[in-house]
Amino acid sequence: MKFINKHKSLNYDKRCKRLSIKYIIIHYTAMRTDVEAINYLCNKNNQVSSHFLINRIGKIFNLVNVNYRAWHAGKSYWKKERDINSNSIGIEIDNSGYNLDFENYNSLQFKAFVKLLIFLKKKYKIKSHNILAHSDISPYRKIDPGEKFPWNKLSSKKIVTMPKLLGKKLSEKIEHHLNSLSFRSIEKKTLYMLEIIGYDVKQAKVGKKKFKTLIKAYQMHFRKSMVNGYLDNNTYEIIKGHFNQSLTI
Repeated sequence: MKFINKHKSLNYDKRCKRLSIKYIIIHYTAMRTDVEAINYLCNKNNQVSSHFLINRIGKIFNLVNVNYRAWHAGKSYWKKERDINSNSIGIEIDNSGYNLDFENYNSLQFKAFVKLLIFLKKKYKIKSHNILAHSDISPYRKIDPGEKFPWNKLSSKKIVTMPKLLGKKLSEKIEHHLNSLSFRSIEKKTLYMLEIIGYDVKQAKVGKKKFKTLIKAYQMHFRKSMVNGYLDNNTYEIIKGHFNQSLTI
């Protein structure tokens, strides 16, 4: 697969030798132009980078060699791992983000993104459930790529996996299992399931505001029809389905 290699970031180091590439982390640039974003990611003073950037007309820039550890994830966590930079590939998508215009991701970007994901998944044997949002691995400080990112389209192409609602009997079985663990509230059941799925739930255990932030991060990826941070029954059932899938992975 061909990439544009004329821009190179100096913001990288060696990957941890004991870790292999297993995740793809998706970001948006939060800037108005690809030129601005590339300049920022390539400026050594900013101490941030990504392996790839996809602009609005579908051009793919390779800013850091995948063999190296780009600095895109920052302080992050997934399934008890904290050095996500060492075992992941970071992809930035040219989009102004929440604080500016937060435009829709367009068809040219999506087409290029699909090609890149298929290429990376095959080359590095990355599993579909390990393609994550920045907001999944850093839910209390990051919101990208946001609820406008087309996760469902990627799922329809079998590139990523999305949780499936359980049937009544299986849902009741999972609920019985949760009750057997002596959780006294739906919030504690939810945090237990989200931790098994992979999320960092430590902060959400000690404050309602952080709990809401965590639920909102989950909704941005897995329940985009309602992104408000409130744990309604539908969100809870989606999490139960996701939890059940995680037990079989």
